[in-house]
This record gives sequence, structure tokens and C-alpha cells, in this order.
Amino acid sequence: MKLLCLDVPQPGATPEQYAPHMEAEVRFAWDLYKQGLIRDIYFRQDRPGVAILAEADSVEAARARLMEIPLAMAGLIGWDVIPLGPMTNWEMLFAKA
Repeated sequence: MKLLCLDVPQPGATPEQYAPHMEAEVRFAWDLYKQGLIRDIYFRQDRPGVAILAEADSVEAARARLMEIPLAMAGLIGWDVIPLGPMTNWEMLFAKA
């Protein structure tokens, strides 16, 4: 299952609180990439944070792994995990008029 995962900063979390966890955060994300959970990862342009395209068996499985990320374990972020599916409207291009 393909998923869009958006980090959710927790109320009151500050960049200063993030700083001690950042190296561990990047290492953990690299491990998730090597394991195949993270397929793509991007910095958000609207605010600090990341958007991850992930692959997992379920929303719950992805969320559980993402909640093991150091910033989540420290209570500084949560995750919105959105399941994605194929765009089926392409069929309109081939429908008979």
C-alpha cells in the first residue's frame, strides 16, 4: 500500500528541542529507507518538516514504524498517514462518447 505521511509538530515543540535528536532522526530514516518503508522523502516548502511517500501493508503498520522515529519517541512530532490509490479517472480519456 502506498501512503503519504506528513509529520505533525506537537504543540509547544521548538527547534531547540529537536536539535539533540536530529542525527539519530536521520540515521533512523535512512534505516527505514533501506528497509523499504520510505520510498521518497521531501522537505516541506510550506513549513519546517517532511513529507514521506511510504510503502507498507497498512496505515497502522506505517504509523507504528514512524512513531519509532526519535522525534516521535521524544513526543515532538506525530504523523498523518494517508492511504493512496490509483487514479482511475484516466479511463475517461478512452470512454466512447
